[in-house]
Amino acid sequence: MIDLSQYLPILLFLGVALLLSSAFVFLPMVAQRFTGAYKPSAEKLSEYECGFPAFEDPRSQFDVRFYLVAILFIIFDLEAAFLYPWAVSVFKLGWVAWASMMVFIVELALGLVYAWKKGALEWE
Repeated sequence: MIDLSQYLPILLFLGVALLLSSAFVFLPMVAQRFTGAYKPSAEKLSEYECGFPAFEDPRSQFDVRFYLVAILFIIFDLEAAFLYPWAVSVFKLGWVAWASMMVFIVELALGLVYAWKKGALEWE
């Protein structure tokens, strides 16, 4: 026979997680109704994900700069993701780890200079 009492802490954890996540989603919605922050207008209800209003034809072309900005963001976000664990353990890893990270940072800096020179960071 299986002892189901071993699963009680997991079920309690999931219940608390579900309760907290629901509270973080629904309590701000309730609070905005009571504080007067809920005043819908055309500007508040407009699309804002990609920086321009949606078109009727989904196959219409739009500017590639949105993709360039997203790719540059991902590149430098990954740099930060690699830099933090390295900074925590650099003293244990030694000079080889320090030198390899300096090569990595120089490569990213060269990429940034290249993108800058090509005008990928310009927004007209």
